[in-house]
Amino acid sequence: MTQIRMVISDVDGTLVTKDKRITPAASDAVRKLHERGIAFSVTSSRPPFGMRMLFDPLDLQLPIGPFNGSSLVNRDLSVVEQHAIPQDAVTRSIEMFKEYGVDIWMFSNRQWMIFRDDGQYVAHEQKTIQTPPTLIDEKTTPLDGICKLVGVSADFDLLARCEAALQPVLGKDALAARSQNYYLDVTPPGFDKGTFVEAMSRRLKIPLQNIATLGDMVNDLPMLCKSGVSFAMGNASDAVKQQSTHVTASNAEDGFAKAITQILAMT
Repeated sequence: MTQIRMVISDVDGTLVTKDKRITPAASDAVRKLHERGIAFSVTSSRPPFGMRMLFDPLDLQLPIGPFNGSSLVNRDLSVVEQHAIPQDAVTRSIEMFKEYGVDIWMFSNRQWMIFRDDGQYVAHEQKTIQTPPTLIDEKTTPLDGICKLVGVSADFDLLARCEAALQPVLGKDALAARSQNYYLDVTPPGFDKGTFVEAMSRRLKIPLQNIATLGDMVNDLPMLCKSGVSFAMGNASDAVKQQSTHVTASNAEDGFAKAITQILAMT
């Protein structure tokens, strides 16, 4: 039996419901982890300031992994480690997003920037991260200090085609992967949710085989494949489920809490 000493969870589609709530069952599940001395942290495509509302309800004390794990940030939002997308990769990504006609968002460590308000996903994201965007002029687009670019579209098939075309254009200079069907994230090269799991393993001196992870999207696969135990949500794709050691219920059915119950039974 694998002795689980740490749990790392994705946020959207996993820890929270579709309307971005932490259910009482999820909160209680994390409390039980704390009581058993099992470390807990989260990683997400969200910026660090878009994760601060999780700290108190879940009593998060360990560093978190925003921007798909490419940063390591403390509870007070001080930066332990942070990486930016190379400027040339920022330019190439923007050009590709324009070619496919998708909206473009840019995130630094402290700011969310948009070229226009699409009247749909901007409001959705603002509610999710509880931070308003800054409207910028395309002619004065910042190219340095960008930790995440997002291509946004309600046309999921179009965004999937853009994803397939963008990664070859970026090569090894950045990573492109959807965090939601409607969000295509570009993040710094060489870092993902899997490297965040490795970083936490080193910091806490917990072997990877004693870490459990939970996720639902393809961008979660690096951590699901890295940990000793992994749970795909019931709302995950078949590809994600096939590469996980366990499958739990969906995030609409308290799948996170049910997975934690299984994890606690392993200890």
